[in-house]
Amino acid sequence: MDITVAQCFLAVDDHEAALAFYRDVLGFEVRNDVGFEGMRWVTVGSPAQPDVDLVLEPPLADPGASPEDRRTMAELLAKGLLRGVIFRTDDVDALFERVLASGADVLQEPVDQPYGVRDCAFRDPAGNMLRFNQPRR
Repeated sequence: MDITVAQCFLAVDDHEAALAFYRDVLGFEVRNDVGFEGMRWVTVGSPAQPDVDLVLEPPLADPGASPEDRRTMAELLAKGLLRGVIFRTDDVDALFERVLASGADVLQEPVDQPYGVRDCAFRDPAGNMLRFNQPRR
């Protein structure tokens, strides 16, 4: 029996800004765009991984959530305290330059890590931490 990752979810507070980043800067394709009860889910993914989706969802994707819970999640997102994603690339330095040119918030310039990768980190428009790594050869 094989078990593989199909989707992961990332909270965003502005889907248009998120699309501009994930589609236009990172080059991901838009695979789905769904609205439901005043909320929106946009599915994007790397053309190199057609079977793995990144779903950009509201900070609290629950139509029954209380206003207080919605505020709390929005505050956590704004502080960058929700979990992020680690991506792999074959050229972390070129990717760093491309993302830097977009005006994204830099958290870490490319550096060789003792655990075997060269990586860098940014925040996406919603404040999520995104790391990009390249295995060292």
